[in-house]
Amino acid sequence: MKIHDQLLKGKIFLIVILMSTSCKKILEVTPPATSINSENVYLSDKTAIQVVTGFFTKLSLDNASRDLVFPGSIFVATGLSSDELLLYDKRDLVRNRYYSNSLSENDGTAWRQYYNAIFRTNAAIEGLEKSQVLTSAVKRQLLGESKFIRAFCYFYLVNLYGDVPLTLGTDPEINRLLFRSPKDQVYFQIISDLKEAENLLSEHHLNETLLNTTSERVRPTKWSAKALLARTYLYIKDFDNAESKSSEIIANTELFNLLPVDQVFLKNSRETIWSLQPVRADNNLGYNTGEGGLFVLPPSGPNLSDTQSYPLYLSNNILANFEAGDARATNWVNSVAVGSNIYPYAFKYKAGRTQSTVTEYSIVFRLSEQYLIRAEARVRQGGAKIAEGIADLNYLRSFRRGAVSSTIPNPLPLIPSGISLNDAYVAVEHERQAELFTEWGHRWFDLKRTPGFLNAGSTRADEIMQLVTANKGGTWSANWELYPIPQSERLKAPNLTNAQNPGY
Repeated sequence: MKIHDQLLKGKIFLIVILMSTSCKKILEVTPPATSINSENVYLSDKTAIQVVTGFFTKLSLDNASRDLVFPGSIFVATGLSSDELLLYDKRDLVRNRYYSNSLSENDGTAWRQYYNAIFRTNAAIEGLEKSQVLTSAVKRQLLGESKFIRAFCYFYLVNLYGDVPLTLGTDPEINRLLFRSPKDQVYFQIISDLKEAENLLSEHHLNETLLNTTSERVRPTKWSAKALLARTYLYIKDFDNAESKSSEIIANTELFNLLPVDQVFLKNSRETIWSLQPVRADNNLGYNTGEGGLFVLPPSGPNLSDTQSYPLYLSNNILANFEAGDARATNWVNSVAVGSNIYPYAFKYKAGRTQSTVTEYSIVFRLSEQYLIRAEARVRQGGAKIAEGIADLNYLRSFRRGAVSSTIPNPLPLIPSGISLNDAYVAVEHERQAELFTEWGHRWFDLKRTPGFLNAGSTRADEIMQLVTANKGGTWSANWELYPIPQSERLKAPNLTNAQNPGY
């Protein structure tokens, strides 16, 4: 088993090295001529950096794929599962199972890809912790990045599947025998990893050497760890810590500011906390981000093709949420007319597939989410905090206002500070939907984690997805809030054999 383990780790390290050296944008070093394996990879700053950089390279390659590839394109599956996206052709069978909320235990792509990423980060953490020769600053940054990526993967796993096995090492026999850990335990590990990452990571954005600063916001910093910590605290209802952690980021005006809508999604914008740099070697394919390549429709509209598919367009549930005078409705949404049909699409990333010049990076964490986190955390604490939360929403809205016109004399007005608690909950949900649509699973997770407005004990998913799923041709059940654990993985792990999510 030890020989098998070492061979597996060696193969993974070699794959990651090859992936990272295919992109000279993030990493400007080349591997040594000698063989790369798990024993010698951490004897050099260059090769150690290449391994960890490979995590971000893989995320970016996943993001650029038009298929359901996780975790880099999580916005596709979750957008289909929620009320954000419409599927043009139901013969697109894999996407249709997410779209109609009819997944089966044979749908295991997400589970496998997240755990593959976790195995690689576990191997990196083990190698980095054993190394005695790396430059101290480089070792700290790489350990921080690895802990951050592990926490990032577990955050999505626990929100997609609920209780999940907590693998923290690389011994395949130990991992094979794990039980599902309760969500609280998984969140505890996420917070632990993020606190360590926060202490280890640089407060500045670093270049490929990890020793010098850069304007490129493509490697995690301690602010990235704080951002995911703030989100995690919000999800587990630790509202005091969610408010505190988001406030730390908001206070850093040297690095971060809110921007007008037309500047938010440009590469390295000051709203960006962490983003993915496009890494495709053949940039003449013509798109910067996976979001732009997938969402921006051609004049011919959506289609299902073997080579140039445009399978998705934007749901009216998103369009109907915008208020008059909201610049997000005109700047972040576009449409094409095909005959008598109008197809709206997400237009946050505008390069689409027609621009080879890189002007956009896929933003994973941005400042506006931190304002939304703090606003919700304050509202959920009640009392005098409600007005403070509404003030955060109004400050964000001040950057999302359209132009004054004769028909819209007062675009996107302020939310009254004295509204009721229930109205404040509605305002928070409205603003999150208008701001974060089609980004990194936010809407799907918000629907599942937010208590229902109409019925005690329900979630917003129960209240909204009944009609939405019926319109998509499926039948909603509260069981569909969690994805099924793939049968192929349960058969390999004896303690998962009977541990399926309800309803599958």
